[in-house]
Amino acid sequence: MSTITLPDELNLNSSHSIEIYDYVNIQEISKQKIVLSKNTFSFLQNGTKEVFFDNSTRLINNSQFSLVKAGNSLTIEKSYNDEMKYRSILLFFSNESVFNFIRKFQLKPQDNASYASVYSFDYDLYIKGFTKSILNISKLSKSIQQNILDAKFEEIMLYLIATKGVNFIYSLISNSDNSTQKFIQIVENNKEKKLSIKELSFLTNMSASSFKRTFKKHFQSSPGKWFQEKRLEHAAFLLRNKSKRPSDIYQEIGYENLSNFTQAFKIKFGVTPKKYQKN
Repeated sequence: MSTITLPDELNLNSSHSIEIYDYVNIQEISKQKIVLSKNTFSFLQNGTKEVFFDNSTRLINNSQFSLVKAGNSLTIEKSYNDEMKYRSILLFFSNESVFNFIRKFQLKPQDNASYASVYSFDYDLYIKGFTKSILNISKLSKSIQQNILDAKFEEIMLYLIATKGVNFIYSLISNSDNSTQKFIQIVENNKEKKLSIKELSFLTNMSASSFKRTFKKHFQSSPGKWFQEKRLEHAAFLLRNKSKRPSDIYQEIGYENLSNFTQAFKIKFGVTPKKYQKN
């Protein structure tokens, strides 16, 4: 799996702190490592997008748009059908732009605020109009774009503050100084996801070997064994409380076939998934 750095690899030929790009993809991306050097609004037009970040995961459809903090993420992109290409209008902006905005409007964080790395918001009429306007701006020359994009950035931020509060802004510039807490948070947040050790180590900005050593230090277990236990526990929950069939969930929790899932489940719980569900 290759790694893409955005917006650096889009060849936007701009040194401006705010940039726009009309992104169209004709092929589905099953899972892609993304390094965002800038914070990014993704105004999804066609398709669905799933983003795995350090402390957040979001599944977004084209009735929503997302805000993703600069950093490492894993992304899955899908179009609805062969005739509708995946499309998203991307608005990149630096942390410097965020700090300048906070100073200009003299903002203060809310007490006891909780921060996330990925946000999703539903479209409304105003945001739909805003998206059309920045798409038109993307067709202008770079020299004309700059001042207009500065104004459009303030516009979208002021609107979201009025409708959503200020937490999302401070999430963009928040940094956890506690590396242990951040590592544990990433592991716990993704314990039910089908992420490989390489993908998890990417999210923690570690090599695979460093990730395994750090994992064993904090969880007193190997990653493979620990994740298997947690996913089997999640499977038991789905069987008992969500009336899911074993054939519906084995892939969801990371097994390639139903037979392997049934065997692992029986070793842990002493009965097959079907018998567990009936008890």
